[in-house]
Amino acid sequence: MSIIKIGSRKSKLAMWQTETVAQSLYEQGIETTISSMETKGDKILDVSIAKIGSKGVFTEELEEQLLAGVTDIAVHSAKDMQSILPDGFELIAFTAREKVNDVLLALDTSLNLDDPTRKIRIGTSSVRRIALLKHYYPHIQTVEMRGNLQTRIQKLRDGACDALMLAYAGVKRMGYEEMIVTIFPEDQFVPPVGQGCIAIESATGLDADKKSRVRQCLNDRDSEACLLAERAYLRTLEGGCSIPAFGLAVLNGETLTLTVGLASLDGNTILKKTEQAPRQDAERLGERLGQYILENGGREMLAEIRRHIG
Repeated sequence: MSIIKIGSRKSKLAMWQTETVAQSLYEQGIETTISSMETKGDKILDVSIAKIGSKGVFTEELEEQLLAGVTDIAVHSAKDMQSILPDGFELIAFTAREKVNDVLLALDTSLNLDDPTRKIRIGTSSVRRIALLKHYYPHIQTVEMRGNLQTRIQKLRDGACDALMLAYAGVKRMGYEEMIVTIFPEDQFVPPVGQGCIAIESATGLDADKKSRVRQCLNDRDSEACLLAERAYLRTLEGGCSIPAFGLAVLNGETLTLTVGLASLDGNTILKKTEQAPRQDAERLGERLGQYILENGGREMLAEIRRHIG
């Protein structure tokens, strides 16, 4: 079989994910090459993701390489993927999932969010995290924080904020677990769709044998069922990583439990719903819950959110 050409972002976390994928392929006898690049989302750091204006801020340039045949597959954090891919592209595999929680990193191990008398500044660029912090910890101040994990930690050390709110998966993969002071419960701080999972994208025209081998080697069936449900929910909302939506699917045997929701930007209102369905109905479950959220205040909330973030 010919070599699989892999496209990736250049950040340390993206390269960790890509090298992990390459190692998995190598263990199955598949040779790889890696081509890394900076995407629009990596270059524009003084504007929030929501306001950059492109739906594929971390994926567009990688997709151009896929379409041109420069690469065969692209490795992404699943949470960065658009809910509706551009024509000509598909997700062909989802890796086994890491722990999905949001976490708080700080230099001060005594940091306590429950103390309303203490002024705490939390660095995050996520509209979902900001909205949920406003809801559960209204006394907390948030600070806009873009850049890769190492850049953010340096900003923390320089005093730009008192703590960082991040995904556990990235923190663990980069070896910063000792800095975690809080692990947020996923039933309160429900993660964004796809958090903790690596997604493999290809052009729909990729050679069928390559596609089959990659999928056979990398795809985790349980992760795929969960991600199909979560992504169907987000697709129904026509949302991406720039709206304060959340969704988490969990498998217990052949039963899928999906919790979804949407928060207002000020954190005052949270719409939330949980339902179950058989594994094979994953996408229908996501679509059904998406319709529920839209029909129970979500449509108006999304219109208001989009008026504010453009």
